Parts: sequence; structure tokens; C-alpha cells
Amino acid sequence: MTAPVSDRIDRFVQETLRPLVVAASAPVDISAWRVPGEPVPFSDILDKPFQPFTVGQRWGTPWSTLWLHVTGLVPAAWTVTPHHRIELILDLGFNGESPGFQAEALAFRPDGTIVKGVSPRNAWVPVEQGTVDLYLELAANPTIPPESHWRSTHLGASALPEGAELYTLRRLDIGLVDTRAERLLLDIDVLCGLANQLPEHSPRRARIWASVTAMLDGIDPDDLPGSLGRARESLAPALAARASDSAHTILATGHAHIDSAWLWPVRETIRKCARTFSNVLELLERYPDMTFACSSAQQLAWMEEHYPEIFARIGEQVRAGRFILVGGQWVEPDTNLPGSEATARQLIVGKRWFLDKFGVDTTEVWLPDTFGYSASLPQLIRLSGAEWFMTQKISWNQTNRMPHHTFWWEGIDGTRVFTHFPPIETYNAELSPAELAHAERTFTDHGTQSVSLAPFGWGDGGGGPTREMVEVAHRQQDLEGSPRVTLGSPRDFYELARGESAVLPVWTGEMYLELHRGTLTTQLKTKQGNRRTERLLHEAEMWGATAALYGRAPYPFTLLQEAWQQTLLLQFHDILPGSSIAWVHREAEAAYADLAIKLEDSIRASLAALTGEGERKLVANSAPLTLGMVSAGGVGATPTPLSETRLTARPEGGWVLQNALTRVVVDADGVIIGLSGPSGREAIPRGERAAVLRLHPDYPDKWDAWDIDRHYRTRAVELDRADTVEASVTDGAGRVSASRRVGNSLITQIVRLDPDSPSVEVELRVDWRERHRLLRMYVPLEIHADATRAEIQFGHVTRSTHANTSWDEARFEVVAQRWIHVAEAEYAVAIANDSTYGHSVERGISAEGAVVTTVGLSVLRAPTFPDPDADQGHHEMRFRIRPEATLTDAAEEGHQLDRALRSIRGSDDVPPLVTSSNAAVRVNTVKLAEDASEDLIVRVYESSGGRQTTTLAFAVAFASIEEVDLIERPIDDARCFSDTASLELTLRPFQILTLRCRRADSH
Repeated sequence: MTAPVSDRIDRFVQETLRPLVVAASAPVDISAWRVPGEPVPFSDILDKPFQPFTVGQRWGTPWSTLWLHVTGLVPAAWTVTPHHRIELILDLGFNGESPGFQAEALAFRPDGTIVKGVSPRNAWVPVEQGTVDLYLELAANPTIPPESHWRSTHLGASALPEGAELYTLRRLDIGLVDTRAERLLLDIDVLCGLANQLPEHSPRRARIWASVTAMLDGIDPDDLPGSLGRARESLAPALAARASDSAHTILATGHAHIDSAWLWPVRETIRKCARTFSNVLELLERYPDMTFACSSAQQLAWMEEHYPEIFARIGEQVRAGRFILVGGQWVEPDTNLPGSEATARQLIVGKRWFLDKFGVDTTEVWLPDTFGYSASLPQLIRLSGAEWFMTQKISWNQTNRMPHHTFWWEGIDGTRVFTHFPPIETYNAELSPAELAHAERTFTDHGTQSVSLAPFGWGDGGGGPTREMVEVAHRQQDLEGSPRVTLGSPRDFYELARGESAVLPVWTGEMYLELHRGTLTTQLKTKQGNRRTERLLHEAEMWGATAALYGRAPYPFTLLQEAWQQTLLLQFHDILPGSSIAWVHREAEAAYADLAIKLEDSIRASLAALTGEGERKLVANSAPLTLGMVSAGGVGATPTPLSETRLTARPEGGWVLQNALTRVVVDADGVIIGLSGPSGREAIPRGERAAVLRLHPDYPDKWDAWDIDRHYRTRAVELDRADTVEASVTDGAGRVSASRRVGNSLITQIVRLDPDSPSVEVELRVDWRERHRLLRMYVPLEIHADATRAEIQFGHVTRSTHANTSWDEARFEVVAQRWIHVAEAEYAVAIANDSTYGHSVERGISAEGAVVTTVGLSVLRAPTFPDPDADQGHHEMRFRIRPEATLTDAAEEGHQLDRALRSIRGSDDVPPLVTSSNAAVRVNTVKLAEDASEDLIVRVYESSGGRQTTTLAFAVAFASIEEVDLIERPIDDARCFSDTASLELTLRPFQILTLRCRRADSH
């Protein structure tokens, strides 16, 4: 009986009920002005030559803007009753894709005030009086992707002033809406949707279908409008049935996940925010029980700059407790690729902005869509003053499901943070019965928890909640057979969930996403720009603070604030990972180039002020380690090399490069076949080649720029033959340069051994012209390592080299920041990089029966979606391989590749502001306080994974030194130090400690 009832109700809804929602319509007059270039503000359009425009007319070349002026009269015969309302109804040419991925609009009144946004599921504008006079800014954003996430398209290359118009204006008129039909439609959606989720023979399902049948039988075809009230009465008992006492509770909070750039440029994101937030503000006025959670300070900063009216209205709702600020970060960033200080700054800059603009101290970190989560985050979350963490993306895992939805997440230092992973498994929920049923079925913690979170509203491309979503939430507030739905804030959820159980399960270490592994490699130039900018910001802050406290030059507060905000924006989780359209990455690379110029100028100015005029050759060391003869954080004389690398030809072909510390054997094709340190132990297994390049096919099953799938390993071409090889000694360094042509690409690989260097350097210069190929470099090591250690923010993680479990097996491509360390009991090798993040580690057995641990590094990719020319062009990157390396040695190699040493000329040595007596306790950050005072902020961390004691010594006098949080506020039970010349500190493993050093005249 169910199927016939289902078919009958479907036909009734489509043929009868939906047409009744708009009871009548009236025409409007339309005129249009096509913007010739980039979007313009409302104030610039009023004097433009608007031309007549009609429904049915095409509009919108890709990325263009069309302004419409709409005027009309509401028919005098229309009577507005409690069952009717009047609104402007639009169809811009919507194509069936989700909101945010096609045409959108923003409606303005003639005085320039904003009404609301328009998108496919929100295609109406309220009509406030008897006349209509509105301006509509239409955005012709192309639909990307067309059908999949691998088909190439050039629509994301840039604004395209020429080309076919994408859309047809299909509807624009005044409508008289019958709210009885609208409400009946929602009643039916909820009840039928619920019935379809219930067991086939359940009594509740049968009663729902009986109510639906009775409702259909009561419809009078000769008086359809008059039947609507009776129809709703027929369904009322089914909607009034209460949920069971054991029903799961879903705390639903309005949300709009807006990617700060992705399949659209940043300029379009700003307009998406305006459209979405204006919709939200309208809903908050309409529904007093609704709240909305907004996570990115950057997006609100855009509103303050470009749409001050929206920003002011948001402020009112923030103060009313309705527009909820969450997340506390500048954007929702990637957490694998940014460095230590940048990861902290997302919280520092974001939370301080929310505090400054709204007086709100956010209490959670909100990262629903980020591609995996660093094990450093729990400590940073708690140090920022936040209490809990929310993510959703882990539901995308290909192999393993997370075992819990509400749990403690423990970081590398032992800090635990309350964490929730919504079982509704989307951050774009509509609150449909199917989604609610899925949440209840999926939730793994029913034994100890009864509540979960559901962020609802159209997202990714924006749009946010709709009135229909709020209405279905109301209908499912207490409904038999369904989870209970309560509208509220994320904080409401946290307080409910946190109070339910004193004991929760614990997840320790990184939350690895078993997907999107290619984002560690795609768009290398964007990643190199980020790595370079992070280093320059560190230098600019450290040398600027040193010059300021030595009284030599003012600190560049404004420059650094703006540079950090730009850098943090570019670390958004679809920019830095390389998964955006070409337009986005071209703008990112231009922004990095501009930042480099500004920051280099600032660094040079600070160093010149510090060292004075002169011709002495000096080296400024910005690393937290002593490199060579230059003390960390100081400026001193240039170290003089003690010897020259010897280059010797081998009778069998190839060369030996040797200095006092290291011996490297290179074959006739320029590939390393031997490597040893002072002890003479060989690192490379006999018969193997190190730093050898292999070319793999790279055709992900779905997400082109995002994924590296396991099957890339099934085929590989080893680039073991060189077209040309040259060997020489230049400036005391031995080098072997080999060039190889593969496909349409040219790869030059340079093996270099500097005098007195404990490591061999490998440089790659690649003119890359491939498509769907993955270039990887492999280093086999004769080391029996059960695990490796890889640098992450403020420490390192240990990962198994075996694949004993499905969790280990799924971790076939992992992140490392600047180095990876492979060790057995008495021997280790470090491999450092200057811009490579994707790594693999595999174990095998050599021909002689020895265990071989092979480190693979993903060098370049060539996906064609969403950027068909991703990674094409010239690239340079460097690596170092160091035998007999400690963890400190690994870090030293990483800093050397990070260009921590800067050659300058001047007259004076400059002692560092602060030094650590223990190399394991590293001075990560030296800067002035964020409040623009002259207080010095010093951030240190324990790097070895063990409890360490150090003495911090300061070169200038301070009135007091105290421990503060990341936001630079005193913390409970903070340590205050009376001796400000030197402090003895003991740090637990991987502990981060921030000190505020107050000047004598500081307030």
C-alpha cells in the first residue's frame, strides 16, 4: 500500500499543491546595465545608462556583473490576509546546482540599503509597500565543476569579458504567496520524509501514511484553496505525536560554510558573504528562536570594509546573542601545511579581531571542511582560551570510520580538548528527515551521550539557512519517530554535551584524513610562496623587535599586521592546499611576491639600523639553533670554511665527493649510490640508488587536484638515465649535475656537497610540462625503523613504518614540515626539504636480507581540475640528506634549507635578544606585543618530546616577565619571574610557552 500512497502524494504535490503556492502574479518593468569590468559598488551605478531588459533574455558572460532596475505596482485587487504575503519572485536561470555554484544576486533599495540575497533556494525578495523599486546586482558566476571533479575547464582562468552568455532570466515578477499551501507543502515534506526513514512495518509509518491518505481524500478539486486548511487539520495529529524519551537530540545551528576562495576568486567571496549574511539577518528578524554561527574573522572584516551597513546590522545581532561568532580564526585554514607560528596566528589574529570589534571571546575552533588535523592543535586551542573543537571532514575517510563522535582529542604534548564530530555528516544540512535519521543511526556514542550538533544552511558557495529549513526544524522539534530538533547556538550544544558524561573516550595524535592526500603537493608555487613568506615574517618580527628594543628603529606594526592577515587568508583550506581555480592561485602568487618585497625591505632596514654602516661581512641567523659559527637570533662575522670538498672520478664511472664529515658516491648518471658520515657506516643499501626520481601516472578516481590514490604505485618510470652529466668543484663545493628529459619536461638534478657539511644537498630544477603525472623522489635507507618522526608545528609526530592495521595502511601519504627522521637504536638519517610536504615511508627487504626503509617525497603533480594548467612551468626545490643525524641535526638541516642565514654588510655584531641554553627548548618567536606596546613576546617550545630544562637569557632589561596565553593575556596560575635577566624553565614534552616581557615604562 505504501508505494501507491507515495506515488499519489508525489503527483498531488507536483501537479496540484506547488502551483497553488503562488496564487497570482503581476509583471514588473526591468532595465539593465552591464558592468564592463570588475564589480562596482551601488553608489557607482545610479548615473549609468540602463537599457530595457525582458524576461527570456540571456545575460552574463562568465564572471560578469549585470545590474537590474526593477519597478512595478502591486495590483490593487490583491488583499493581504493572514494567509497571504507579497514578494518579488525570481529565476535568474538557475541550473539545478546547489546555491553558490551558479548565478546569484543581491537586492538593494533605491537609497542603497541592502534587502537580501537571491540564490536558487532563496529566490525571493520581500515587497514592503504597494510599489516595487529595487536594484539587483546579478553575478554570472560559471558553474564549476560542470559534472565532475576531474573534467578540465578554463572557466576558472580569469574574468572572461568575451564569450557566450551563461544564463537566461526566466522569471521576475510580483507574486501573491498563499502561505496555507506553503505550510501544507512543508507538513507533507516532513511527514512523508519521516515515513520513508521508518521500518517498513512500523506502526508509526503506517499511521503517517493513513493520515496522508485521509488528507488526500479530503481535497476538493473544485475548491482547492478552500481545502488547504482542512488538509492541514488532517495531518495535525501525525505532526503532534511526541518523540520517545530516548530519542536522540539534535542541536541545530544556522551556518553557511563559505569557502574564502575555491571555484571562485576572493573578489567573489566578498560578494557571497554579503548575499549570505543579508539573508541571515532577514531570517533572524523573522524567527526569534534561530541563531547563526559565523566562523571567519576575515569574512566579517570584508563586510566592515565593503558593506558597512551589513556589518553594523551584524553587530546588533551579535550583541543580541543571535549572530554567534565561532572558530576564533582569521579563516578556516589548512592545518597540515602552515608552519608553527602561522598556525598559532590564525587563532591569535582571529580571536583578537573578534575581541576588538565585538568584545567576544570565542570558545571553540570550528573547522568542518579542513583536510586533516595536526596533532599540535589541541594545545594551541587550549592556549588560545578556547574550550572545544568541531570538525566534519573526517566523515569523508575512504577506509576507516572514526570510532566516536564526542570525545577528548589529545595532542602531542598531552593536552586534551573536548571534540565533536557531528553524525549528520554534513556542514550543509537542510534538516530533512533523511538527514536527521542518518545522524541518529550514525551516532556512535548513544551509551553516554544523547545530543549532537547539526550546522544547517547552504554552504561551500554560501547561501546559508532558508526559511524552509527553519520551518522543518520547528515541525521536528518533538516528533514521534524522529530525533528531537532544538534550535540553538554551538555553545548551547557544548554545555549540553559536556554536562552529560564525566568520562569520554580519547583519540590521541593527528586526525588523519584518508582522502585529499594530493593537497600536500598540488600547486607548488603557492606552497613555496607560503613557506618563503612565513620565514620573512619571522625575520621581520625578530629583527624589527631587536632594532626597536635596542633603540635603533621603530617596530613595523602596521606592515606586519597587514602582512599576517594576507598570509593567513592565503592559508585557507582551498588556497594553500592547491585545490582552487587558476585565478585564485595566480592572485596568491602575486600576493606572495608583493609580500616578499615589503618584508625584505623591512628586514634590510632593521638589520641596517642594528649593524650600522660598514663593510664587514656579517651573517644574520634567524633560526632558533646555532648554525655554523653564528649564534641563534644574532648577527656575527661570516664563518670561514675550513676545507674544500674533494671530487674524485671513479674508475667504474661516476664520482666520489668527500669532505671531513661526509662521503657521497654518485654513479655515472648522477644518482647517489653511497652516503656515509664520520663513522663510515653506509646509509644506502648495496645496489640501491638514493634521490632517484620516478614518474607515476596520476589519475585520481574523483577529486583531481585533491587526491593521490593508492593505485599510482602500480606503474612507475624510473628516471635513471641522464642525457648529460657534469662534475665540478665551485667555491669549494663539489657538485654533479645531471639533466634528464622525460616526456615534454626537462629535469636537472644537482648533487652538492659543501665544505664541512654533514649532509648532501640535492637540488631539482624542473621545466614541468606533464599532465596527470606525479614526480617523486625516493631515498632507500639501510635502517631497521619501526617508526619515523616527522616535523609538525611545535614538535613532531611518530608514525609506524608498517601496515599492520587498516589505519596504518591508509596512511600511505603523510605530511612532514621541514624534515623527516628515520632511526634505529644507534643510527639515524634525516631528510630535509625546502618546500615539499607529501611523504611516504615503506619497509622492504634487500637482496642481502637487511631491512630497507624507503622514504618517498612527492615533488610535483599535474592535475587538470580545477586548474587545467596546475604546476606547469619552471620549479626549483632543494633537499638535504644527513647520515648519523640527531633530531636537532634534522631541525638544523631544515633551517639551513629555509635560508635562516642572511649575508649582510655592516660594522657591528648584534647579540640576540633572547637565548636558550638547551637546544631542545627552541625560541620560536620573538616580536613585540599585538597591542602595539613595547612589551616583548617570546614564544618557546620543547622540541625533543622529553621533559627539558633550560635557561633563557635576555640581552635587555625588563621590569617583569610573566607567562601569558596565545592572546598575550595573563593566565590562571601564571608564572611571574622576578629575575628578568635569566629564567630557568622546565617544559614538559612539546610544551609551548609564551612569555610577556614588560618594559619598565610599560602600562
